[in-house]
Amino acid sequence: MNKSGDVGATEAELIRARRNKLEELRSAGNDPYAHTKFERTYPIVEARLAHEKLAVGEHSGHSVALAGRLQPLRRMGKKIVFADLADQSARIQLYFRAEQMGDGFALVDLLDRGDLVGVRGEPFRTKTGELTIAVKEAVVLAKSLRPLPEKWHGLVDPAARYRHRYVDLMVNRPVLDTMLTRSRIIAALRRYLDERGYVEVETPTLLTIAGGANARPFATHSHALDIPLQLRIATELNLKRCVVGGIEKVYEIGRTFRNEGIDRTHNPEFTMLELYEAYTDVEGILQLCEGMVLTAAHAAGVGAKHEYDGKDLSFAPPFARVRYLDALASWGGLSRDDVLDESKARAAAKRLKIELEPGASHGHVVDKIFEETVQPHLVNPTFVTDQPVLLSPLAKRRRDDAQLVERFELFISNMEIANAFSELNDPDDQRERFAAQARERAAGDAEAPEPDWDYVHALEYGLPPTGGIGVGLDRLIMILTSQGSLRDVLLFPMQKPEERA
Repeated sequence: MNKSGDVGATEAELIRARRNKLEELRSAGNDPYAHTKFERTYPIVEARLAHEKLAVGEHSGHSVALAGRLQPLRRMGKKIVFADLADQSARIQLYFRAEQMGDGFALVDLLDRGDLVGVRGEPFRTKTGELTIAVKEAVVLAKSLRPLPEKWHGLVDPAARYRHRYVDLMVNRPVLDTMLTRSRIIAALRRYLDERGYVEVETPTLLTIAGGANARPFATHSHALDIPLQLRIATELNLKRCVVGGIEKVYEIGRTFRNEGIDRTHNPEFTMLELYEAYTDVEGILQLCEGMVLTAAHAAGVGAKHEYDGKDLSFAPPFARVRYLDALASWGGLSRDDVLDESKARAAAKRLKIELEPGASHGHVVDKIFEETVQPHLVNPTFVTDQPVLLSPLAKRRRDDAQLVERFELFISNMEIANAFSELNDPDDQRERFAAQARERAAGDAEAPEPDWDYVHALEYGLPPTGGIGVGLDRLIMILTSQGSLRDVLLFPMQKPEERA
């Protein structure tokens, strides 16, 4: 027998039974969908806090009004029913008693798990110490016509959970808590930047050229303009146009799109925080980045020590630093020439048995070598600095080494979390690097972006010395909330359409 009292009932039969109860409610003049408002005294978590000092057996002496989704009903004979009521903030026990509710107790027989109800009653603490609402009046605010899955066995398939996330949020409280923590982290980062004088802007999602990163864009078409368009792969170039125009400290938190693979650390649609600050450099941005990560960790309730993916992480500042070429030498046994000489880099990749896509550029080869040899060692928050120019088409060269740039990447738990550099502001140098990208694209590198020549035009008006950074918020949140996949921190991750008969 299931908890609703139906033996072996099919979903269709359960839905039919719930619809019958809906009709009974309507016949009694209680249409669940007619209510437009229910005045709550406060959310359930505040009700719990307000009455936490009630002693066992003590009644508050006043009535409160609460609303939420009903959990399974537990019948104690014909005249007493217990249930839990859950809202976004918490849950609380309800006590329905015929003697107290009078004729209103008949409504209880028409309730099901999942119904949205409002109740009014007196808080008290039971003999077992449970804070409970002695319900005097109840009203159905929306009837749940589909039975909810069982808490532990009904919604565990990942595909079903992601596709029907609204159900996942209802029955798996940790999922809801993760999404609420995500919201707190992003709000905390906004406050952190706003308090430091950064201006939040919104830049276009649809572009004629999606630049600012090496990635394959999604392509679409504007019928109004009759031109091809692309979804942005980064907000970088438009944000730097803002700096050219005089917004000296600018940021955007927004969706970015890359037409690439899906795995535990990649989703075609993800959230980036990008910011740019005039008159600073990569070192200033590094200090800011460390502060942002610590701010996010605090918002998530993470202290100096945090366990993730079976490993102990330390968020105690300052974070470790290692130079890019030094890391490849230490963990890959590669010399500077092995990296910067294209033929030697390709030979090293072959020796390491790294599979490369046809037409892979020199930079792509080096990046794959780094992923294979260095990245597995970057567990604690680590800044990898001074990358080669061939990996950094938008970064300023180091003054003491023209083959390297003023750049860092932040890695945590073997994942790249942030990428930052002193921005290239020499229009002639930028033009040459765009031309090199165009040659790589023509040679078959599908991820090499099309040159954005208007951005060079903007640089010719003058971009002040600028530091910038992009932070992958989904990965950072995944670590801070101890989730195993990006999909577990995205409300609605990309899924294939559900096949319906």
